[in-house]
Amino acid sequence: MGSNHDYRLVLLRHGETEWSRARKHTGRTDVPLTTLGEEQARAAGPLLRRLKLSDPLVLTSPMRRAVETAKLAGLPAARVDPDLAEWDYGDYEGLTTPQIRETAPGWTVFTAPVPGGESAAQVQVRADRVLDSVSGALRERDVVLVGHGHFSRALIARWAAFDVREGRRFFLSTGAISVLGYDHQARTLLAHNLVPADGAV
Repeated sequence: MGSNHDYRLVLLRHGETEWSRARKHTGRTDVPLTTLGEEQARAAGPLLRRLKLSDPLVLTSPMRRAVETAKLAGLPAARVDPDLAEWDYGDYEGLTTPQIRETAPGWTVFTAPVPGGESAAQVQVRADRVLDSVSGALRERDVVLVGHGHFSRALIARWAAFDVREGRRFFLSTGAISVLGYDHQARTLLAHNLVPADGAV
């Protein structure tokens, strides 16, 4: 058995949906993958295999766009974890950032209130809970989390010991992979926003 420093936490964002293509905030609305989204999910499979994951524990958001991405990426044994759901956008569900900024100038989900939805502080608590829940598994195996754009970015920020607001620094494409791990016992970002066109991982 290796130390937890030998293992990685891999984040896979779901493939494209009609709403993500339109840049609409998609929290709890259960929209399906587009044809391109299905292709992105399948293309993530070879990238994951090239990481040579060690008997990974695979968890997925309960939303069908994430569950289907896990299946198409070759992760059929994924277990649903409700904590991996996307940020709850409340009154801003289905709106684009420019639309929201018509009434809330300068708004971003990471830095401004979300009426009727989750605050950044609430998302930070949830992200920390996810990371705590997989810490034991990371001592023995790799972990893959299949989820969403904003919540995955929150996980990256918290892994790196940043305030959740700094998730705004880590853009993540649909169908993309980020790899978190260790360098000299410090948590670090090993690779980010990997998509098939990126080549070697």
